[in-house]
Amino acid sequence: MKKFFSFIAIVGIILASNCSRIPDNNDPVIGIWSSLSTLTTDESGEVSTRFEWIFNDAYLGRYHIKENGNVVTKTDFRWEQIEGVYTISYPGMEKADDKVIMKESPERAILEDNIGNILAIRE
Repeated sequence: MKKFFSFIAIVGIILASNCSRIPDNNDPVIGIWSSLSTLTTDESGEVSTRFEWIFNDAYLGRYHIKENGNVVTKTDFRWEQIEGVYTISYPGMEKADDKVIMKESPERAILEDNIGNILAIRE
């Protein structure tokens, strides 16, 4: 009887471990994307603002806004890709969802919105 319970326990462990696997996500958007803008002010000179998205394979990521190298905003985001359109949503932040497509060329890959504005460039 002891061998039977041991066998059932081993089978249960094997079945439970096989059910909890996360499928591989090899989406080409995974990685670091950024955008840079410079604003010239009369009083303080130039303010350099860097926007950075770090996409991971669990359909999540981290969004940073840095001004002159200092992080001023840091939050998590969710992303999904449906028929080539990536939707980036920022829960807990008053920022509209970004809907972009990825365009790749030999020189670079970009995320572009539906009217042709570049959101970010792959690093």
